[in-house]
Amino acid sequence: MEFCFLAERPELKPLVAKWYFEQWGAIVPEASLSSFEDKLTEYLQTDAIPLIVLLMQDNAPIGAAQLRFHEMTIYPDKTYWLGGVYVATHARGNKVASALVQKVEQLAISFGVRELHLQTEQQDGGLYTRLGWQAQERVNYRGVDVVVMCKRLAHS
Repeated sequence: MEFCFLAERPELKPLVAKWYFEQWGAIVPEASLSSFEDKLTEYLQTDAIPLIVLLMQDNAPIGAAQLRFHEMTIYPDKTYWLGGVYVATHARGNKVASALVQKVEQLAISFGVRELHLQTEQQDGGLYTRLGWQAQERVNYRGVDVVVMCKRLAHS
């Protein structure tokens, strides 16, 4: 397995948009597959935020994760977010999500980010708790109960 940026494989944008639309489209007002694909254009970079990291296996994507700005509008003071962590159905249970989260954390550190945030529907924090993230608050955002979590990143 190896990492790459969506920017390095822009032909995969329709697939990532499909993953995201199927996973989260129902909670995004007026969402469409094409609106999700259009939004991903902002992430087609390798040396600035926002960006998307893909995990590849046998030259095919098996997961994606975002390093982005201001995911939740109710928190204008929380700048940097891990978002869009998605693992293809056939690759689940193989630590793909953990690898993606850790890669985004490393990238955030390389950009000088000191604190990352995320939201998850997993009320116990699930994977993120195991990876050292701390729950900050439980809120209902866009009709979905989520836990907002935070991780302070260690800089060497």
